[in-house]
Amino acid sequence: MEEVFGYIDSIIFAEEGFTVAKLKEPKKSDFTLIVGHIPSLQPGETIHCKGNWRIHPKHGKQFEVESFELQAPSDLVGIQKYLESGMIKGIGTTYASRIVDKFKEETLRILDEEPERLREVSGIGEKRVAQIKKCWDEQKVIRRVMIFLRGHNVSASYAQKIYKAYGQESIEKVTKNPYALAKEIHGIGFKSADRIAQNLGVAKNSSDRIDAGIEFVLWQLSNEGHVCSTFDLLTTTAEKTLEVSKQEIEERLTTLCKKGDLIQEENLIWIKPLYLAEVGIAREILRLTSATCAIRAVELEKAVDWVEQKLAIAFAEQQKNAIVRALQEKFLIITGGPGTGKSTITRAILTITEKLTKRILLAAPTGRAAKRLSEITRKKAFTIHSLLEMDFRTGTFKKGRENPLQCDLIIVDEASMIDTLLMHSLLKAIPSHAKVIFVGDIDQLPSVGPGNVLKDLIHSHKLVVAELKEIFRQAKGSHIILNAHRVNQGIFPILEPERKKDFLYFELQTPEEIAEKILTLITKELPKSYDFHPFEQIQLLSPMKKGIIGTENLNTILQQALNPNDRPIFRFGRKFLIGDKVMQIRNNYEKEVYNGDVGFIADIDFAEQTMQVVFDGKAIHYEFAEIDELILAYAVSIHKYQGSECPCVIIPIHTSHFKLLYRNLLYTGITRGKKLVVLIGTKKAIAICIKNEEVNQRLTGLKKRMEDFLIEQPLLETQKNCESVELLLQERAEMNQNIY
Repeated sequence: MEEVFGYIDSIIFAEEGFTVAKLKEPKKSDFTLIVGHIPSLQPGETIHCKGNWRIHPKHGKQFEVESFELQAPSDLVGIQKYLESGMIKGIGTTYASRIVDKFKEETLRILDEEPERLREVSGIGEKRVAQIKKCWDEQKVIRRVMIFLRGHNVSASYAQKIYKAYGQESIEKVTKNPYALAKEIHGIGFKSADRIAQNLGVAKNSSDRIDAGIEFVLWQLSNEGHVCSTFDLLTTTAEKTLEVSKQEIEERLTTLCKKGDLIQEENLIWIKPLYLAEVGIAREILRLTSATCAIRAVELEKAVDWVEQKLAIAFAEQQKNAIVRALQEKFLIITGGPGTGKSTITRAILTITEKLTKRILLAAPTGRAAKRLSEITRKKAFTIHSLLEMDFRTGTFKKGRENPLQCDLIIVDEASMIDTLLMHSLLKAIPSHAKVIFVGDIDQLPSVGPGNVLKDLIHSHKLVVAELKEIFRQAKGSHIILNAHRVNQGIFPILEPERKKDFLYFELQTPEEIAEKILTLITKELPKSYDFHPFEQIQLLSPMKKGIIGTENLNTILQQALNPNDRPIFRFGRKFLIGDKVMQIRNNYEKEVYNGDVGFIADIDFAEQTMQVVFDGKAIHYEFAEIDELILAYAVSIHKYQGSECPCVIIPIHTSHFKLLYRNLLYTGITRGKKLVVLIGTKKAIAICIKNEEVNQRLTGLKKRMEDFLIEQPLLETQKNCESVELLLQERAEMNQNIY
């Protein structure tokens, strides 16, 4: 095994810990290319590597790193690059140069022992000295945490997050209860925590480990959409994960259920928060359907005739029925595919109801869906999260049963995207007297979070549903809508050249050909032929994450082609540049950005260790330690893009995606395009999608819960909540005039 030593000049590539970097060795004029699993490496760091030389067929001579040690930089160039890297808040390129010019090789000692002397440097005042000293001290602790984590094969990218959560007690807390990391630190899962625990000597069959493993499996299943698990699925999966006997797992399961940490009913097991949410949804719907409505009844036929004249629209029979149902029912679900008039019906319902009450709320699960709802209705629409108002002190919503929303009618669009936990929070906040209308397409992909709420509510047959099947005449000329409905019905889409209008298809056989065509379309052909902006008006949607035409590789290719910027920032195995298109991948209530929001990087401040991202005109600041909440969004998964639309969407579809080739996946992808949809791939892959309607069934208990709860006898609590309705109606008596 050979050795190389020097400082890191620049990072060429970094993804999930695998790094390619240029190393400057002492007394050598050329750079050495090092490759290997070196997580969180930064420019300027001095590194001592052990490994072997190899010749790469494309990139030439490389040093393949098998083990490494990081050391403080020792020469002036290395010290300056280290300070420029953005590791120390308050020191950017300018101040790094001034500090090194002033203190030379003594720079790091000055930072360590005499930081007050930084005031000798031009432009650095007392406030900046304090900031630099604080960050330098934090970095020393973080460095110890990094060394500790590396000793346990955990990515050091999370050292800053651990320090932010635990401070000076980081190593002590991790050592005491490594499994707490999986619960308390975003991005660190059970497996990483378990690796630390094993290295610390925690027995494989310890009750703490098995309990944490069972909980991990249930949350992992929830990430796949399941609200609960069958007994066999849970024990079998836990056995593989934990490598202990089923008997030991079953014993701990019994204990956890007795303690109430888990809930078991017959053959199904829930983690407690998801069980309470499902029960809560059924209870809240019973409360809402049992209460008196605050909006008075109208003459239905007259109301429909009036709104047809008002909007200058002649409604089809299914649409008239949906409007009538909306005026009649206390709780209604409107469902239908694209072009069936859901938006038009929403406008009609609003136009009529606005004559009866001004207390109307519109909501949708995502920012983009809310924005589209606002455009359709010309009335302010909110995201569900902003409507419910997060209380950052408690981590819960401010709006709820004790502090309900102020409304007589609430209409929620894109309701198929609402998961179990969010639906429970929303329903709790709706006052008993309010009319509730959910609008959605149950044939699209279900929510990213656990559950299949809208579909379960419909299939319980306990709520009134207005289903729209007929394509509205204005939409019949769209081949996007035509092909979406064909796919949804299991019919092969029309791909003939003369049918290309707003739906293009390019038949290519290999992933390499598909990737090359995508690049050409986005960078040249579509901007030229359709005048689409490659960043803002074209969205690439891929079914998978891995592979040549998976989102990760496509993002790398498109970043290089569309944004050849310099001075990248590498964090958590990801490379970001000013101008990059990015997506938020978890709800951040404090910043008011949510899973699936797409924005653009406006600025990267290496001195202050912050990045500014603009979402729909709103600038959001991220600390470098928070960047793991973002991914590149030149290419995103179809699932992540639910609720969003784009003028043009491109969908690669190939048999290499066979694990995810489902009918509702292709249907959802096609319905994201507003003006143009482009499919690239093979007809065989499209045919597999069309035939495969065996969508992974989600394990939920909501349908049964609805069947059990929605009986004719209202709860006593419901009756109490409705006592004020008569007074409410009296207060609004002046509005009870026949307006038609």
